Amino acid sequence: MKITYLGHSAFIFEDDSFKAIIDPFISGNSLSNINVDEIKNLTHIFVTHGHGDHLGDTVDLAKSNDALIITNAEISNYLNEQGLKTHSMHIGGRHKFDFGTVKLTPALHGSAISTEDGPVDGGNPCGFVIEVNNKKIYHAGDTGLTMDMKLLELEHIDVAMLPIGGNFTMDIDDAVLATEFIKPELVIPMHYDTFPVIKADPKEFEENNKTCKTKIMKIGETYEL
Repeated sequence: MKITYLGHSAFIFEDDSFKAIIDPFISGNSLSNINVDEIKNLTHIFVTHGHGDHLGDTVDLAKSNDALIITNAEISNYLNEQGLKTHSMHIGGRHKFDFGTVKLTPALHGSAISTEDGPVDGGNPCGFVIEVNNKKIYHAGDTGLTMDMKLLELEHIDVAMLPIGGNFTMDIDDAVLATEFIKPELVIPMHYDTFPVIKADPKEFEENNKTCKTKIMKIGETYEL
């Protein structure tokens, strides 16, 4: 599997006929080095919650790629009204798709969707455990530290993507503790530096993480499992 980092919390996962993007905050991200129309051949889009820096360019990407969106039921309903294809799930749910298996995990955060008519209910925020060809990826979404992460040790995660920016999510110290709970083979820090209030040093996280390997990804970089 190939993992490409697009900045903030956005990643592309590719394996055989499966090509997915998660939390596609591209066009509004000043640190992004790619245009939305450059992202092609997507089969799936994952959305952890309704905030604009995560729902991002989901609508445009789903339309241009005819991709299936996997997210919670409330966001699914919102996107269905725009004529998009979705598969709705909820926390704790696990489902087998043609590419592998997806489970929704708890996240401590908000999820309201901003619209011209005011906020729309975005349901419960979540993370994802995505298994493709016997490789498991955990994307935490936006979340604070939670004891529920201890249960993820049972999933035998290969790669965990964890926020480190603080203020809206875990900071470095809590992300280090989350890594101890989860015990992945590799952790990739995310959700930092995009805005001044979430400025953080991933090297500090790497130095303090004694549980597993850390991969600090540059925007646009690809890592292969």
